Amino acid sequence: MATEERTLVEILEENNLIDLAKYINYASAPQAGAIATFSGTTRDTFEGKTVVELRYEAYVPMAIRQIKSICSSARSSWNIHSIAVAHRVGTVPVGETSVFIAVSAVHRADALDACKFLIDELKASVPIWKKEVYSNGEVWKENSEFMERKLELGKTNGSCCRRKAKVEAHGTKEGCCGTKVKVADGVAAEISTSDAGTEGTV
Repeated sequence: MATEERTLVEILEENNLIDLAKYINYASAPQAGAIATFSGTTRDTFEGKTVVELRYEAYVPMAIRQIKSICSSARSSWNIHSIAVAHRVGTVPVGETSVFIAVSAVHRADALDACKFLIDELKASVPIWKKEVYSNGEVWKENSEFMERKLELGKTNGSCCRRKAKVEAHGTKEGCCGTKVKVADGVAAEISTSDAGTEGTV
């Protein structure tokens, strides 16, 4: 089977839950000794605020193209059998999954490293936007990965070199939270660089 046939990318419309088993089954294969998964779910608090839900918007055709491009980059760096990526748009209540990734490979190291790369790159470059809705307001978020990529691009002085996919380039950060934008009362204060409100979603 061709590489493209073993990559599944879906953006799910409002009120469509992610069927985790569907994507795990897609990634399964007799020759795959490992399936690594990532499930980003809405959590109930952020910095002492009660999170009610997340709301996602996307430029769907570009998002799908970009995710497929990220999958191709992962394949060029790791020996992967199958990749499945699903992301919801619309409202995602607390406890529900907004993004899911399944990667299969012969060996676990390839599956695990590629899975981490995929979620990090998705958050850094795919046109999917997140609003956190609290019990007392709401905030549009920019992921820290996006802000870091923006800074990296600014340092290249307009050159368009794409960096090679390597897990080493995705180190852990001291803190996850940046400043915020308050949208509820129409007063813009500061811009967020946080991925808060979810366990690793965009």
